[in-house]
Amino acid sequence: MSKETLILDGNQVANSIKEALKERVEKLVQEGTTPCLATVLVGDDPASETYVRMKGNACKRLGIDSKRVVLDQMTSTEQLIHVIKELNNDPSVHGILLQHPVPHHIDERAAFEAISIEKDVDGVTMLGFAQNAFGQALFPSCTPAAIMAIMDAYHIPIEGKHAVVVGRSPILGKPVSMMLLNRNATVTICHSRTQNLDQLVSQGDIVVAAVGKPNFIQGDWIKPGAVIMDAGYNEGNIGDCDYEACFPHASAITPVPGGVGPVTIATLLKHTVDAAERSMKA
Repeated sequence: MSKETLILDGNQVANSIKEALKERVEKLVQEGTTPCLATVLVGDDPASETYVRMKGNACKRLGIDSKRVVLDQMTSTEQLIHVIKELNNDPSVHGILLQHPVPHHIDERAAFEAISIEKDVDGVTMLGFAQNAFGQALFPSCTPAAIMAIMDAYHIPIEGKHAVVVGRSPILGKPVSMMLLNRNATVTICHSRTQNLDQLVSQGDIVVAAVGKPNFIQGDWIKPGAVIMDAGYNEGNIGDCDYEACFPHASAITPVPGGVGPVTIATLLKHTVDAAERSMKA
């Protein structure tokens, strides 16, 4: 390609989001409300512990309170829902994040549904999904919102483009497809049972990799000049795209790490501040 591939720097986008939040947090604190994110962790999964700690540290740096709730591995669905409902009823808590995956014996969907829509800052409830599909979400799922924020920050055109989303999870593949559709992209959703996947991906002006498999999307699948948004994060800091192979074909690409991930956390903080401001008006 004659034109150099643009690396979409998620850290830069995340820093600009967080910078814009500082003044809002200070104003809330002056008015007597400190934004507070409650994170609920069930069990002792090391990766989940790391994610929760990172989110807590990000809160602290902005002056947002982080309430950490750690529950035993053997916690039942009913016990978890009870804890979530207590957080719903706590006026000092503005956002609730249930770290997933939860242990297999817990009904994860029932636990997510227990989160009040006003505090669903991670966009995990069915109501939140429905609002997002209608373009009315207060708090769309954070990773899809991060993907859109990066594209907007770099002025990447969406309207009229063919977006191919690889992955159909209810908090990533499906909601980002709705968000792209609401911005007038033509969207193809692919998944693990899709036939001729390489041919479909090769039609994408925008390719969203959200399949959860390292180096899954190959370089020769990529249409010359396509924009690649890699939302994958696998062991060893590897994305869902084979970065080295995809890079020469793309006009723009998110690296892993340093792409979608930092913006996802910044979006979670923004949603928590949004929720705190809304609570002041309630």
